[in-house]
Amino acid sequence: MLALSHYNSSSSPLLHRSSNDSGGKVEARVAVEGVSQQGNLTLLQPTTSGVIVVILSMTLGIISNIVALFILANAYSQQRRRNKATFLLFASSLVFTDFIGHVIPGALVLRLYLSGGVHPDDFNSSDGMCQFLGGSMVFFGLCPLFMGCAMAAERCLGVTKPLLHSSLVTKTRTKVCLSAIWLAALCVALLPCFQLGSYAYQDPGTWCFIKVLSDTQEVDVAFVVLFSGLGMASLAVALVCNTISGLTLVLARLRRRPGSHHSAKSHDIEMVVQLVGIMVTSCICWSPLLIFGLMSAIRSYTGSIAEDLSSYKTLMVMAVRLATWNQILDPWVYILLRRTVLRKIYLIAKCQRGNIIGRWEPTSFPSSEKHQVNQV
Repeated sequence: MLALSHYNSSSSPLLHRSSNDSGGKVEARVAVEGVSQQGNLTLLQPTTSGVIVVILSMTLGIISNIVALFILANAYSQQRRRNKATFLLFASSLVFTDFIGHVIPGALVLRLYLSGGVHPDDFNSSDGMCQFLGGSMVFFGLCPLFMGCAMAAERCLGVTKPLLHSSLVTKTRTKVCLSAIWLAALCVALLPCFQLGSYAYQDPGTWCFIKVLSDTQEVDVAFVVLFSGLGMASLAVALVCNTISGLTLVLARLRRRPGSHHSAKSHDIEMVVQLVGIMVTSCICWSPLLIFGLMSAIRSYTGSIAEDLSSYKTLMVMAVRLATWNQILDPWVYILLRRTVLRKIYLIAKCQRGNIIGRWEPTSFPSSEKHQVNQV
């Protein structure tokens, strides 16, 4: 979980009032304004409310992922359908990855947050912590997108070609696929170690990401293009596969004869609904960072970002905050979109609808014809 600091400028030592004369006040104000214009205002402290928000967000994310892992582990141990077991294995790996991706980067960001962040002059630099934090962001950002894409492709094959799916998809091959996903994301995250891109501290100095706002080189642009391209391609493939799966299930339900057995299809519907929820959550949470990061790198490399630098810094901060919510919302997608939960919601809605209709039943309002018959 990444949370960015909110600073309180009143705690800056540059604002000491050691003199009561007006000349001293004017000089102090001019000095602060001059340093601020040069972007060198330092030693700013984060607010206490910001720290509390960070801790509460991390707590919410950890609890959400632990609850989802418990439910998934219980469902996986009781599952007898092989296609459902494969889906649960993917979902468990996704939630576990979100959990680790929430704890490790979040702990590093919280440490930077409590220490007040790095000096603004060091925003374009990188040390060991920044390298690890930036690599963690890339790795734990790509993994859920890759897994969502793989889950959508697996379900699309299971819905459209069930016989081929039963012969190709096994637990062993699923584990190999998950290992390949983690390895691919790790290879991308480690590219800066081979001078193929670079990580740098980002404003306000409490998180690290690919260098996209200043001193951007060709390798940085290529790195961002690779990261954003892989992320958006994963979302696009997931969208296509989920659309095909959904349309196939709708057509199958329309063609189903009354009274036929459809429990297998209900399992497929449940899994596709959950995949659509995961895909929508990923699109909302990750698209801004993928797009703004790419735009910032290109404009920085071409030298046209200077006039809008503050706007792009704000957009990047908002985008990374939104991306971190993906790790909190993913487990709730599975928790709330399970068939048992949806059935209870349906029954409650049906019961409420029945109560409303019951108030307006014809028996409650005898017609004039019935009244006349009773009189006769």
